Amino acid sequence: MVRLVKQRMQMYNSPFRSCLDCARSVYRQDGLRAFYRAYGTQLTMNVPFQSIHFVIYEWAQRVTNPQRQYWPTAHMLSGALAGAGAAAVTTPLDVCKTLLNTQEARVVADAGAGRPISGLPAAARVVYRLGGVGGFFRGLQARVVYQIPSTAICWTVYESMKYALSRAGVAERAAAAESAASAVYPTVPFNRAHAQASDFSPRSL
Repeated sequence: MVRLVKQRMQMYNSPFRSCLDCARSVYRQDGLRAFYRAYGTQLTMNVPFQSIHFVIYEWAQRVTNPQRQYWPTAHMLSGALAGAGAAAVTTPLDVCKTLLNTQEARVVADAGAGRPISGLPAAARVVYRLGGVGGFFRGLQARVVYQIPSTAICWTVYESMKYALSRAGVAERAAAAESAASAVYPTVPFNRAHAQASDFSPRSL
């Protein structure tokens, strides 16, 4: 829903004055289902995007940080590569999703649909009819450039928080061990003195 409003606000010569105006216009024209027209495509895109994203990140970590130590530079680089790769591979699905969300009048008219385009297969047919195979990769560079800093920051923050929490956990366990030790060992000198005072062997006499 939010993505639909965002993308329609970003269209060239967008007639909407605000997000609320856009949402009202979409609801008045196509009803509530218009906000979820690209929902299935969004899910279809997210599954391979996240799968590719994690695979590339793990591979990049093995290359740049084989010891798996906390190294922000390696985390940032690995995150950037993961985001760029996943974004590039899933661009065709993103193009279809954008078409479903924007429903540009000229595109709908050129496609001869006569009504709003609905569903991933229909969107894919329209993209191919109007732009061929290359149409599925329009905006590839912009999508990759957008994802690189996003995933780089995301992974760096995640690894930093994991490192900070692990250090806090180690410090907490060390403090607990020290506390437990202090509860036992203060009695050791007194026990030793008691033992020596009770020793009546020839050495103690």
